[in-house]
This record gives sequence, structure tokens and C-alpha cells, in this order.
Amino acid sequence: MSAPREIETAMILAAGFGKRMAPLTDTVPKPLVTLCGKPLIDWSMGSFEAGGVKRYVVNTHHLSDQVERHFAGRSDVTLCYEEEIQETGGGVRDALPHLGDAPFFVTSSDAIWCDGVKPVVRRMRDAWDPEEMDVLLLLVQSTQAYGYDGPGDYYLDGTGAASYRGDRQTAPFVFGGLQILKPGLFEDAPDGPFRLPEIYHKAEAAGRLSAIAHDGEWFHIGTPEARTELEEMIAAGHGEANTR
Repeated sequence: MSAPREIETAMILAAGFGKRMAPLTDTVPKPLVTLCGKPLIDWSMGSFEAGGVKRYVVNTHHLSDQVERHFAGRSDVTLCYEEEIQETGGGVRDALPHLGDAPFFVTSSDAIWCDGVKPVVRRMRDAWDPEEMDVLLLLVQSTQAYGYDGPGDYYLDGTGAASYRGDRQTAPFVFGGLQILKPGLFEDAPDGPFRLPEIYHKAEAAGRLSAIAHDGEWFHIGTPEARTELEEMIAAGHGEANTR
């Protein structure tokens, strides 16, 4: 494995309507919905800052003027407005001119991860091997993913290779919303909206999809009820290391 390399750029996906979070998102874009008084997008950025990220690209659409005001005056944040929603894959594709030629992090603001022994962004960076990987995912055991009740997404073997559930009914790991991607993966990306799993499947087919298992708490915030439940859990001591 090659030596760890700094990955200093992260993209935060913030263009969606956040319909499941309504009525909160009727007047506030989902990334600016607060958790314990702090906008969701700032939770993500705080984790990235702890992991050494220095540049951010944020795509916008729904109530984009509020996101613009939130980041006004920040020279480390580049905003990319989407005339039409491009989904997760199309959003990254259209932001590539701002992301550069090196691998970069991508996340959304509806996943809150709490660090384990070491900041998870650092763990991801240290596990990244560009000679062997095109995609590195953070996976969370489905049984330990607060706010998630689906069948799971991936299997993970002892070498760090990830495989999608496909037609199987269940999988032990859910995608944790954090990833490292190579920009070259988007060279033949489709026009128009598409979702990032198409990129993961492409990497898996080439034997270049890897993952690490999260070693801390993880929360998905998809509804107002989930947000309230998580605020109560944080008040009770969950996620303490990341909420100080």
C-alpha cells in the first residue's frame, strides 16, 4: 500500500429539496436545518476540518440564497448552483472543474458520524490507496446505524473490498454517506441527472471499490422526528466527542 496522502478538498451535496424533512425544509434548505442549534452542513464541515480538509465545494439549488448567505465571506468555500437538480452523481460531475484533478471527499449533510479512536476523515485518508482504489466508502453496520431501517447496502470482506447487495435480500453494512472518489471516474459519466451508485458499480466491476467499517456512532437524519430523536440522544450523552 502506498503512503497516505493528504486529501484537502471535499464536496458537500446540498442541492436537494429534502422533502422527507418537510415542513422544516419548506422555508430552510436541508443543509441549514439545525441539530442542537448547529446547521447540519456545519457538522459535516467540522468533521472535515478535524481531518485536515482545507477546501470545500457545495452545490446548491433549493433556497440557494440562504446557503450563499451562510457561507458569505468564506474564501475556502466554492458554491455551484444547479439550474436543475442533477442528483448526486450529476452534481459531482458538474462540480469537477472546481474539485481539481486529485481525489476528493464527498458527503451529504444528512449523515452525522461520530469519531471513534481516530477522526473518521483521517481514517479514510489513511486507508486510501490510489494504486488499488477508485472509490473508498465508509460503511456502517446496519444494526448500529441509528435512523436507518433498510435492508443494508454492502458486504465487506477482510481485504477491504466492498460488494453491493444486488438481488440479495439483505446486507450487513449500510453506506455511511462519506466517500473518496477519483475524478477520472466521471470521464464517461452520462449527461443529465444520475446517482453516485452508478459510479460505485463501475468501480466494483473493475475490482477497485473498497471500504472501511466505521468504529464510532453514526446517525441518519431523514425526517423531523429523526432529528428530534437524535437531539434527545445527544442530550443523553451519545456523540459527545463530536458535540463539544
